[in-house]
Amino acid sequence: SPPASHSLPWRRRAGAGLAMSEAVGTPESGGAKEQERFLPIANIGRIMRRGVPENGKIAKDAKESIQECVSEFISFITSEASDKCMKEKRKTINGDDLIWSMGTLGFEDYVEPLKLYLKLYRELGCH
Repeated sequence: SPPASHSLPWRRRAGAGLAMSEAVGTPESGGAKEQERFLPIANIGRIMRRGVPENGKIAKDAKESIQECVSEFISFITSEASDKCMKEKRKTINGDDLIWSMGTLGFEDYVEPLKLYLKLYRELGCH
């Protein structure tokens, strides 16, 4: 188990497998299999820099913390959507499933903006 400082409160429901925070190792452990669980740190850094002044810096541990949190969040939302699809005997998770899971898991404030974004995305043929 990872140290308590790396544990996040989210857990998948019983029977859904391990949540990322229950996985062996942490982003900095460097194992190839473990690294596959996390978004690339370079991408995380690029996104974070958008919110920092041009001369600002972001510490490596800050990037690693966000890397773990974002990856955990994606796993959390996707796990709920996956459970829904399994119950409905479907193999493919779609955007509507992810938005549904966000509402189910307490992120209701994001549901309507995401529905609008997904609608526009589909209308523009961005898929």
